[in-house]
Amino acid sequence: MKKILLPLLVLLLAINFTSIAQKSSKKDEIHWMTLEEAVAAQKKLPKKILIDAYTNWCGPCKMMEQNTFSNQDVISYVNATFYAVKFNAEGNDEITFKEHTFKNPNYDPKKSNTRNGSHQLAGYFGVRAYPTIIYLDENQELIAPIAGYQTPKNIEVYLKLFGTDAFRKIKSQEAYETYMNNFKYEFKE
Repeated sequence: MKKILLPLLVLLLAINFTSIAQKSSKKDEIHWMTLEEAVAAQKKLPKKILIDAYTNWCGPCKMMEQNTFSNQDVISYVNATFYAVKFNAEGNDEITFKEHTFKNPNYDPKKSNTRNGSHQLAGYFGVRAYPTIIYLDENQELIAPIAGYQTPKNIEVYLKLFGTDAFRKIKSQEAYETYMNNFKYEFKE
């Protein structure tokens, strides 16, 4: 009996420790949603919206997903301060925003993983390069589209500039430079 119980006990303990290790090593993630879901959530709890405008073929977009949007400091700040939206700027989704329906009339399904037609919503927000992070205020008004790959430290500046409303006080290039020179980075790379 001891010969059967001891290996069984060891097996149960190993399974339990493996389960605990997997749970503790699993990282938090950004709570991505659609634009329609973000607008509906704003009605219940006003927060700004961050839109990650990406494409399937974009290398820097994939790098941001892997290096920036997986950073725990970025994840925590985005989840606390914004409703986060993933938007394929060359995709075929039909999106309703501000009582308008936006489509991609030039979408070609054969090109789903290569350059494709640009989505009308990308044009509405002024997206000209990928990735672009689009920031909207609590009333879905455009704050700014910020183009290009951003490391956790790069994006921290914009997350906090827009997330705290500090941008509303910046009325000149000099004021922006003062903000940037005094900015204290806290996110770890």
